[in-house]
Amino acid sequence: MKKLINKPEDFVRESLEGMAVAHSDLIKLNYDPAFVYRADAPIQGKVAIISGGGSGHEPMHAGFVGKGMLDAACPGEVFTSPTPDQMLEAAKQVDGGSGILYIVKNYSGDVMNFEMATELARGEGIRVLNILIDDDVAVKDSLYTQGRRGVGTTILAEKICGAAAEVGYDLPQIANLCRRVNLNGRSMGIALTSCTVPANGTPTFELSDREIELGIGIHGEPGIERTAIKSVDEITEILTRSLIEDTEYSRTLREWDEDKGEWVDVELINLPFAKGDRLLAFVNSMGGTPVSELYIVYRKLAQICEQQGLQIVRNLIGPYITSLEMQGCSITLLKLDDEMIRLWDAPVKTPSWRWGI
Repeated sequence: MKKLINKPEDFVRESLEGMAVAHSDLIKLNYDPAFVYRADAPIQGKVAIISGGGSGHEPMHAGFVGKGMLDAACPGEVFTSPTPDQMLEAAKQVDGGSGILYIVKNYSGDVMNFEMATELARGEGIRVLNILIDDDVAVKDSLYTQGRRGVGTTILAEKICGAAAEVGYDLPQIANLCRRVNLNGRSMGIALTSCTVPANGTPTFELSDREIELGIGIHGEPGIERTAIKSVDEITEILTRSLIEDTEYSRTLREWDEDKGEWVDVELINLPFAKGDRLLAFVNSMGGTPVSELYIVYRKLAQICEQQGLQIVRNLIGPYITSLEMQGCSITLLKLDDEMIRLWDAPVKTPSWRWGI
């Protein structure tokens, strides 16, 4: 293992310390329990947006804390869920009196711990709602989830909902918006290589020089098929077709019902993409793939969408949800409406994402 680290057990803490020093005008770091929060938090009268998950996916989530996006992020150890006390203390730190929205990726540990944090926060008199993101079309159930995994649509929801909070949406409005973003987003990724978790010191899995893993998860969990390496156009075709040909999909997610004061099962339905839809196209590096290769992916993606009568009106290309140094990519397509476009274009200023300011 060759990494720019000191001790594996200090990896997450020292990375967060460096980020806090580099961007002290935007963020602050709480050490025990660990969370990153906006330097100007709490903002009175504003709904606070919090997300989190295992480290190793940077810049998600800590790199997206700031104006127009997250108010706080809770980092766990590498590929390990954060704990409820992190989420509770983050909520107490950034609560401006209008409530908290937790944006939660659909991984078993994240779901369980954010649910516990929701109940703890409500016990402290803080209004909290949480919305799950489950946009990965590759795997319905995996080692980490019951249902589809939460991947690329997560940060798109963070940006759109963060902008909504900035302009004064209330908590139910933002929760409904986040749910709609999730229902309109689909993602799938591939791996060319494994990654190495610092604490382990060896690759998470093995791929030969002539193999790729289709439908890989962001923690290195298995996909739908291990196959011979293909050209980038063939890979992009497989990923894109999987997204745009995904059929209507019904599933049940647990959400907090404020009126009943309890968790309830909510049936939600993803509707397929249709000719004429406006899309946000997100081509993401898993960490080790250069941007030049991502543009080759985007080139083919754009061609396929045009052929299918799908209009790409916004895009995002780069390493935004990584798996340490894994080589590979993911594609996310999000169907947009006028409201989402307006919020997507709104100003944002975080350590890793800035425009309009």
